[in-house]
Amino acid sequence: MKKPKEKPTKLLWIDLEMTGLDAQNDFILEVAAEITDFDLKKVASYQARLKYPREQIAARMALSPFWAEMAASRDDFLDALATGKSPETVEQELADLVQKHFGTEPAILAGNSIHADRSFIRRWWPKLEAKLHYRMLDVTSLKVYMQGRYDLQYEKKEVHRAFDDIQESIAEWRFYIDWLSRRDEESLYSKEQ
Repeated sequence: MKKPKEKPTKLLWIDLEMTGLDAQNDFILEVAAEITDFDLKKVASYQARLKYPREQIAARMALSPFWAEMAASRDDFLDALATGKSPETVEQELADLVQKHFGTEPAILAGNSIHADRSFIRRWWPKLEAKLHYRMLDVTSLKVYMQGRYDLQYEKKEVHRAFDDIQESIAEWRFYIDWLSRRDEESLYSKEQ
């Protein structure tokens, strides 16, 4: 007998700020997570900065053209390193959050270009990775389709802070879904006329 497929009930939106995009050598600096239902209503949220030796992080940031252009943000992140939490503490807190709100249901990771964040989770946070579903909801996929098919683009603020970026990802997903829903309603209405 075939096992019935479990219907997902929530999404785990995650955004990471890192020293670069190389999951093997770069470090996670900041994380924000928000759990929502499928109506995008917030169930829980979490955010933290991570603690590392300043010299270690500054050396990795120096290799990234992104951080060269973001000098104010770079300095803010470097100044906050001493007050962050250890990577192990953050991983455990995130795993506990997922356990509390998803239980035995594997958490579906959601966000913009979420595959990049997933590669860092896979590398640095195996306890969290073990609680994640293999499927992901990537806002970028819908963005590419909407730009190519309808020449429609959500205007992001590009703050590059984990919590703000999560809110932007959720708002962008909602923007495209609402647009498609209105289009379907207009199409249905015109067919009835």
